[in-house]
Amino acid sequence: MLAALGLLTIAVLLLVILKNWLSPLVALIVVPVTASVIAGFGLETSKFIVDGIRAVAPVAGMFIFAIVYFGIVTDAGMLDPIIDRIVRAAGARPARVTVGSALLALLIHLDGSGAVCFLITIPTMLPIYDRLNMDRRVLAAVASLAAGVNFLPWTGPTIRAASALKLSANDIFHPLIPVQLVGLAFVFAVAWLLGKREERRLGLAGAAAPPALARTRTPDQQLLRRPRLFWINILLTMAVMAAMIGVKVEPVVAFMLGVALALVINYPDVKLQKERVDAHAKAALMMAGILFAAGVFTGIMGAKGTNMLKAMAEVAVGHVPHSAAQHIPFGLGLIAMPLSLVFDPDSYYFGVMPVVAEVVKHLGGQPIEVAQASLLGQMTTGFPVSPLTPATFLIVGLTGIDLGAHQRFTIPLLFLASVIMTLAAAITGVFPF
Repeated sequence: MLAALGLLTIAVLLLVILKNWLSPLVALIVVPVTASVIAGFGLETSKFIVDGIRAVAPVAGMFIFAIVYFGIVTDAGMLDPIIDRIVRAAGARPARVTVGSALLALLIHLDGSGAVCFLITIPTMLPIYDRLNMDRRVLAAVASLAAGVNFLPWTGPTIRAASALKLSANDIFHPLIPVQLVGLAFVFAVAWLLGKREERRLGLAGAAAPPALARTRTPDQQLLRRPRLFWINILLTMAVMAAMIGVKVEPVVAFMLGVALALVINYPDVKLQKERVDAHAKAALMMAGILFAAGVFTGIMGAKGTNMLKAMAEVAVGHVPHSAAQHIPFGLGLIAMPLSLVFDPDSYYFGVMPVVAEVVKHLGGQPIEVAQASLLGQMTTGFPVSPLTPATFLIVGLTGIDLGAHQRFTIPLLFLASVIMTLAAAITGVFPF
């Protein structure tokens, strides 16, 4: 009975999110609460909710302060010299332009926002592509690859995975660093090859070409810039990263301290500090709201709640050979990217993945391996082509290409990146073949 109710709860959750009948925030609260009441837990449901929220609080806090931190240092112009240098170095050689596009997207995506990445990368590089008559699909593909492979402890999929399984984002991410390096090598290799192909198509190999266009900034943006503090902001950002990855300080602590220092260093005036926080608060709080709602879902469905996930897993265990447990993460990694075309991030990470992780756990495997396998494709390499994410439509809107053209050109490249990273993860021992 409990397993059947759990399966029905997840099915309803997926349905209302995929059909856009309810927003993810509403669905993650209403659906599990209704299921808990139907199961007869009554007012005890409130305790489940509090336990779930308590478990995701550090992850939500990390995401809030990560968004604000990267917003502040971007406002201060930390990325401006890097972007300008990339544009100048790219010049008008397609192979350099494509590699420069990948590098720019990679750097901009450090804040974890795909929308911000594409909003900066595509308008910056598109005039160069148009001047050289390069295929706009190449820009869309290269930016998508760089952003998709660049999953980090504070990006959406990682924090969803950490919240759903009540794990540390650092514990999930740290073993994947070598895997991500392999993925990034693939990204730049593909960018170079696509650029070379464009050179041959355009007949530019060895021929002179016009210089790249210069970037411009609005007066409001210029007022916020702090060019003299460029190296201080770079060192501060490196310190924040090193604290999380090297020293293994909790990400929420690292970013909280980073935000405080970034505000004091760049905007010592209290009024400006408030304005900078307000400017980035909406994006941070929207994601935090979904994470706390996810805490409601996992609190109710998990072991400290109704135990529906465990009941579902126990039923599934009876139909899965015990020897297959160790192969589930590898198989999941291979299909993780195509799953992005079927499941949006909330329905997958909070609905599907916990069930798979529970099955693996019952069969003697490690749930963290399920999270790591998922991150190799599900809404990482998959999000820039998924019709379930706004970022996909942002890409096609900014580049002016059709959705179908973008998907046909980019999906094979993103899928190959996901497969290569999955193989790298198995080779490096993140999970077995």
